[in-house]
Amino acid sequence: MKPTITTLEDACEFILENKVCTIFGSKNSPYPSLWDNTDLSDKKPDEGGWSPRVMAIWRWKTEIPQTFPDEFFYGKVPGGDAVLMEMEYFRSEHYPRHHKPVSGLDELPQQLYEYILTDPWYTGDLRRTAMIDLGCTKSRFDTALKKLQISLNIVRSNDPIHENDLWLPFHDQYPEIAGRV
Repeated sequence: MKPTITTLEDACEFILENKVCTIFGSKNSPYPSLWDNTDLSDKKPDEGGWSPRVMAIWRWKTEIPQTFPDEFFYGKVPGGDAVLMEMEYFRSEHYPRHHKPVSGLDELPQQLYEYILTDPWYTGDLRRTAMIDLGCTKSRFDTALKKLQISLNIVRSNDPIHENDLWLPFHDQYPEIAGRV
């Protein structure tokens, strides 16, 4: 099937049709990807930088949930893939099946959650603090942050004023969903 996505609107329609899609392709994922279905050039500009395809998809992964927060969810699914998900599917199917209490996670994710519960954190700031205060490596930090996302205990802020990933407790951004479990 020929890729057909060229605009943000096309990407939104694709997500609505498929309910869940990964951002970049993953051979082990059961979900279609924006990457495999976007019809934009892979050619990098002569002056360097990202191709139009990479730039568009990278922008959409943030812009779609920021622009349409009641229609789309951005997060990680079991296996660790980043996805965009149709919100009603997320509410009715994904969240009830995949939310895990933070108390059931390993110690490092629980410790990171305590930081995020106190105040929202940007990834870089949280990583530096955790490496100093908790003595973890970058790899262990990344794994712990991913576990918090997959278990639906933290979420990236949808507020467009943030250019970088700002992590919040899930219940702060989606109290109506978190209150159901």
